[in-house]
Amino acid sequence: MNSYSSGTRQRRSRGGGRRRGNQERFRGSQEPEKTQKKTFWQRVAEFFGNAGEKKKAPAQARNGAQPSSRPARKPERVEVTSPRLYVGNLSFDATESDLFELFNGVGHVHNAEVVSYRHNQRSKGFAFVQMQTVEEAKRAVEELHDKEFLGRRLVVSGAKSDQHQPREA
Repeated sequence: MNSYSSGTRQRRSRGGGRRRGNQERFRGSQEPEKTQKKTFWQRVAEFFGNAGEKKKAPAQARNGAQPSSRPARKPERVEVTSPRLYVGNLSFDATESDLFELFNGVGHVHNAEVVSYRHNQRSKGFAFVQMQTVEEAKRAVEELHDKEFLGRRLVVSGAKSDQHQPREA
């Protein structure tokens, strides 16, 4: 036995006892809550002079127009002069067969083509549908324009050009 130790040993933790940094945790509700510590970005914003601002200042009007006075832009309405239709605001999950089935309920569909990016084959959100006749195309625009399809309201109108040139891959 060591000459300097007594029969009973005292336990001493290596950490030095109670932690001094987390005293708030042990006090409970004795003291009122302190204000929350500012984040780094709040301190940076305070340094540059806009600490109390939570909202952006309203944007300056351009050319004398009020920024909120402009209504939401409606898609351009193209008159149906050919059997080729433009289908916009299309869900990215929509396939050509989905469009074929949807437009087949209105009339005979000759062709349905979803436009997609070349490099990843993801839909661009619009398509072209070729109906058999111009009358069927007009009826399709009347019935399907602004109709909900796969969670989105479709924009159906006449295609701008009836000359369709598929791009080379």
